[in-house]
Amino acid sequence: MSTVEQVTDPVAEHGEGPVWHDGWPGLRYVDMLAGDVLELVGERVARHHVGSVAAALRPRAGGGVVLAVERGFALADESLSDIRPLPELWQDKDVRMNDGGCDPDGRFYCGSMSYQETEGRGSLYRLNADGSTELVLTGVTISNGLAWSPDGSTAYYIDTPTHRVDAFDYDTGRGLTGRRPVVEIPEEAGSPDGMTVDADGRLWVALWGGGAVRCYTPDGRLEEHVPLPVTQVTACTFGGPALDELYVTTSRQGVSEGTQPEAGALFRYRPEVRGLPALPYRGA
Repeated sequence: MSTVEQVTDPVAEHGEGPVWHDGWPGLRYVDMLAGDVLELVGERVARHHVGSVAAALRPRAGGGVVLAVERGFALADESLSDIRPLPELWQDKDVRMNDGGCDPDGRFYCGSMSYQETEGRGSLYRLNADGSTELVLTGVTISNGLAWSPDGSTAYYIDTPTHRVDAFDYDTGRGLTGRRPVVEIPEEAGSPDGMTVDADGRLWVALWGGGAVRCYTPDGRLEEHVPLPVTQVTACTFGGPALDELYVTTSRQGVSEGTQPEAGALFRYRPEVRGLPALPYRGA
């Protein structure tokens, strides 16, 4: 039986959004409120500052990186040394981007939230391939995990305080339609945060405050519970050359001083399943 192993020191204050892409030197994830992208190469973690907030990132199909920063999107070169912010989407300084991902057509989504976690202040935005943006959802509180089924026909989405994973039907023209709940997570288990989908279509959900990652079937049945030694588990993704390693990010936010010394570290788990390659952004 596989066990969870600690991969890095607790280098992140608020680790989030891990992404594996074969064209990158190693796994990349964010230390969100530090505004940094962290890059794991072997046993070394490099840090790239990209803005006041680094919310999410994905590879660009033509080379480079697309980012969600505090109040919008940005484009970067492959090395993250040249950051080009796109126009801000709002002026409200209480609202920031939080988590996102790309759809099968190469459009990049990221959702927002209030720094105060005020109910309904967040939204979900989409950066199209031509650089235009669209508002996809409103009335969100903490916009979090977003992932697609292996065949691309279903999108899964988390608004954390709902304690659910919702599904949408997806196609190119209509986007996200037919929202319905597919996974219900009891409050005592923690709050759903980031998420990924494996090659068999199962959902792997990080549990903030729950100290675990849970695996669910698409119809909501719990298949696996993977405990971690820290409570604030934020996100997960499959990585490694064979996409058979589940990387899990964690946070020190809300952790009492002197407790949970591993909080903020990156962890790895080897389930008996493979993941899916990261969907890239197909814009310029």
